Amino acid sequence: MRVSAKSDYALRALIEIASRVDGVPVSAEELGRLQDIPHGFLQAILADLRRAGIVMSVRGQSGGWRLGRPSSDVSIADIIRAVDGPLVSVYGLRPEAVEYNDSAMVLQLVWVAARANLRDVFEHVTVEMLASNKLPSHIIKLTKDDEAWRPH
Repeated sequence: MRVSAKSDYALRALIEIASRVDGVPVSAEELGRLQDIPHGFLQAILADLRRAGIVMSVRGQSGGWRLGRPSSDVSIADIIRAVDGPLVSVYGLRPEAVEYNDSAMVLQLVWVAARANLRDVFEHVTVEMLASNKLPSHIIKLTKDDEAWRPH
């Protein structure tokens, strides 16, 4: 899997927003400055997140962006889907929609299994966990394996 810059920037911006005391809005300019995200790119990301109901804009002098729902209800999977679409796609199709001939049909099982494993991590880690730097133990356990850190 390849994590796009768009998904990475969205996650970083949401960590900043979720870290605000009492949900005080934060400007796009400040988000961009704090996380070194290009302003135009960030505006497009925030628009995608707003359409998904993940953030909302607050107008006025002390306006900006804040979460549209509790940070505990927003998973990494929600964010990736909002800005990039499905977690796994095969030439633009969801794994269950891909059609192969009999000899290659096994590939569909591989794509579905890969999606299931991504969901196991991405749907169980929330913005609240990221903002508080507290990941679930089963996620931490995955990082303890030396093979997880080794490039192949």
